[in-house]
Amino acid sequence: MKLSAALLALALSAPIGALSPAKAQELTRTELTPAQATAAAELLLDAMKQKKGDAVHAALADPIQASVSQKKVQARLDQRVNISASRVVSVTPGYNTTTIDAVVTTASGDEALLMVLDEDGKLLAWKWTERTLPIEATALAFTRALAEGRWVMARSMMSLQLQKELNPADLERKWTKLSNVAGGFRQVKDAVIAHQGGDQQLVLVAVAFGKATSNLFVIFDDRGRIINVDISRDFV
Repeated sequence: MKLSAALLALALSAPIGALSPAKAQELTRTELTPAQATAAAELLLDAMKQKKGDAVHAALADPIQASVSQKKVQARLDQRVNISASRVVSVTPGYNTTTIDAVVTTASGDEALLMVLDEDGKLLAWKWTERTLPIEATALAFTRALAEGRWVMARSMMSLQLQKELNPADLERKWTKLSNVAGGFRQVKDAVIAHQGGDQQLVLVAVAFGKATSNLFVIFDDRGRIINVDISRDFV
């Protein structure tokens, strides 16, 4: 799932614990159609191919755009090898987000690219899927522990303060509710950083369920400890 701009800002500023039911009620299935998502993704892929940092920066979701300069986006693009071709492989609508799987072709061959779009077709996060950073790896391990019913293991990855907020039974209840509502767990796909650096860092974990792909929020502090999670779906 992806929060709206206001809720994303809340997630990045919330001190501890899950989103309140009132805020969670604002989360629904995305209204962005697959055709609209494909068109937005293709524009982004073309901007990446041409290394147009201004176009990519303009396509970022508002909270992400506010956290990174156009200069940094351009520098990131300039560091990448040249892209000769690109294509959208799949479009998966979820809760207020759409997950895009794409492939780009470089001199070294094909590379997989994961993008997460918000309801307006703006880019919330993207990554080259063969590369996993430490907080992404922790977010994946945390989510896989939940999916496997290893509640104590998942809880051990959280900060001590958050462990006081959530016991293993809470994690079991929240995950089971989400899985039931979303059509049953199928697969943990990948993790992508939406916000990095500072005292709060946001990682989205794409999880495929029977009815949708949901992007779960896992928030870390500056030392890589999980200080906030949103898996409850109390809006349902």
